Amino acid sequence: MTEETDVDADYGFEPAVSATGAPAAQPAARLNRGAGASWGRRPRRSAVRRKLSALAIMVGALAAMGGAYAAFATSSGAQESSTSAQQITAGQQLYQVSCITCHGANLQGIKNQGPSLIGVGGAAVYFQVSTGRMPLAAQGAYAARKEAKYDEAQTEQLAAFVENVGGGPKIPTGELRGGSATIAAGGSLFRLNCASCHGTTGKGAPLSAGKIAPSLNEATDKQFYTAMLSGPESMPVFSDQEITPAQKRSIIAYVQALRSSADPGGAGVDRIGPVSEAIVIWAGGVGVLMIAILWIGARVR
Repeated sequence: MTEETDVDADYGFEPAVSATGAPAAQPAARLNRGAGASWGRRPRRSAVRRKLSALAIMVGALAAMGGAYAAFATSSGAQESSTSAQQITAGQQLYQVSCITCHGANLQGIKNQGPSLIGVGGAAVYFQVSTGRMPLAAQGAYAARKEAKYDEAQTEQLAAFVENVGGGPKIPTGELRGGSATIAAGGSLFRLNCASCHGTTGKGAPLSAGKIAPSLNEATDKQFYTAMLSGPESMPVFSDQEITPAQKRSIIAYVQALRSSADPGGAGVDRIGPVSEAIVIWAGGVGVLMIAILWIGARVR
């Protein structure tokens, strides 16, 4: 009996009944080891699985958020123009002819000649070049609108080159003017954000230090929009967080409707009125009479 028990112990077996007939006692260490082998591993594997699942969910959520932001958070809020290598190359050639002497070979700007163009984007280039303000004829506090040197295609080529090198807001495309239902809201936004400089009728007004808020009479929809994106001269930049793309379109709708609508009840006098034609004739006539009186007095002396 002793030999059999020793053999069983050597092979890891223990009798269910001891030599005395009582149930054999199981060693505590073996019981604990067995419990750990059968139950301890499962919780560890389950915990690892839970952590890996949570990590995968978090990574997926972050990827989804990044994709949504990239899809909807554009620089202009409108459709943006696409550029090609040919446009960029043609724009570089135009830049080297007309812009490099003031803005530098790498858009870094040249002191006392021209500012840096890094970060201004195609929107700023389009506004400045399409309105004839650039190339600049002479240094001064105010760059007046004049006939554009480059046509639409060349202007977009220049914008493509500057944007490719320096980045910044792109030229918006698509429908940039809101519908007739947005005119009232656009009027409120214009009076709140624009009228203090451009006047309530959009005819412009003088500013400090020889600067001028220009008239809006000749601006196109694209020029309006790119001006709001780029903030030329003293004008602030209106980001999409300050004025949304839909609000920008409504402002354009209001200004264009204001410009094209007639003044009922008399001569508009550049929308200062309406006033009656008789007042205009009277004011002009008094001016002519005063000039005549001064001329006659000078001749008599």
